[in-house]
Amino acid sequence: MTVLVQNIRQIGIEGRASHARLLRRLAPLAALAAVISVVPGGWSSAFDALSEAYLAVSVFVAGTLALVYAAERGFKTDLGEWLMRYQHWQVPAGALLGAFPGCGGAIVAMTQYIRGYLSFGGVVATLTATVGDAMFLLLASEPLTGLGVLGMGVVVGTVSGYLVDAIHGPAFLRPGQRVTSTIESRTQHRSTRGWSAVEKFWVGLMIPGVVVGVLAAFQVDFDALVSPVISGQPGYWLGAAGAVLALGMWIGSDDAQDSRSCNSGNACDMQKESVVRRVIDDTNFITTWVVFAFVGYELAVVAFGLDLGAAFAVWAPLVPAMAVVIGLIPGCGPQILVTSLYVSGAVPLSAQLGNAIANDGDALFPAIAVAPKAAVVATIYSAIPAILVAYSWYLLVE
Repeated sequence: MTVLVQNIRQIGIEGRASHARLLRRLAPLAALAAVISVVPGGWSSAFDALSEAYLAVSVFVAGTLALVYAAERGFKTDLGEWLMRYQHWQVPAGALLGAFPGCGGAIVAMTQYIRGYLSFGGVVATLTATVGDAMFLLLASEPLTGLGVLGMGVVVGTVSGYLVDAIHGPAFLRPGQRVTSTIESRTQHRSTRGWSAVEKFWVGLMIPGVVVGVLAAFQVDFDALVSPVISGQPGYWLGAAGAVLALGMWIGSDDAQDSRSCNSGNACDMQKESVVRRVIDDTNFITTWVVFAFVGYELAVVAFGLDLGAAFAVWAPLVPAMAVVIGLIPGCGPQILVTSLYVSGAVPLSAQLGNAIANDGDALFPAIAVAPKAAVVATIYSAIPAILVAYSWYLLVE
């Protein structure tokens, strides 16, 4: 009888916690919807941002996570365990993860930092080497320059990371971890159940989404490409539907956020469930933050008439500094603009170099979500080598 009463109480506690979690997630979405409703053309801009967030970020995050998780499963190893075994390679490993075009590699690095497998210097190296989605545009337009920027980012990020670890130590600003038996039991339950219809639908959207996203990254308009056969902007609506689905799954998930508190040890091992399910959960969590960022940025542009391109119409020696400052803005949109201006000849290579080193792309949003202090300090640190490299190139070459 006592056990029955305890079980009933536990069900009640878990139910109240579930309702509270649902309200916490619905509240910011409701606030965002209210803002969208009062901005002229807000809903049109919001759907544009939803589609862009999914096709420019989510598909690449999912692809990168799938590669990493599948490699871990295939080689029967764990990236975190490798980083712990070869601690002196953590910084260059972080820089290489950051060098992945897009932001997926940087997000994987932040996950390893939270789990205790990557040093703070590794985080700085990652964010310094990250160019985000702007790298796709640069590689498509000027591949040799793009490869040079990637190489410079890895070198500068590695040097910066080792210096930061020497000053602060590897565990600097790492948040405390909590692993509960509730999370463990929930993870055990999830690892044994089959795919739900919603998860199958998520995969069904993601596969063509990757194709559309890769084409868009290389400046190929999918909707224009298929317009002779299919009308109605199928790529655009695929992106919007994928983003809405990710938001809905995140809202209804019991553990999309809590499971990120995994620390090293048995609890992490228990989370080595289906590769696909891990990719779905992590991508949905990241997509939510990116959607807020993209929609917020688009609303600010519409409401306040922001024009970052006009900011570069200043005295020439200030252009590299302006590019570095813009690089500190979270998100890939402003960074793609800087790269577009460089490709068109409107800004010099020194500005592109400074922006590439300073910017963290969309990886900064989920980084702020899971480790806000570390993310902010690391991105500020990345501005120092960005200024040095940009003005060294400006003074010595240009």
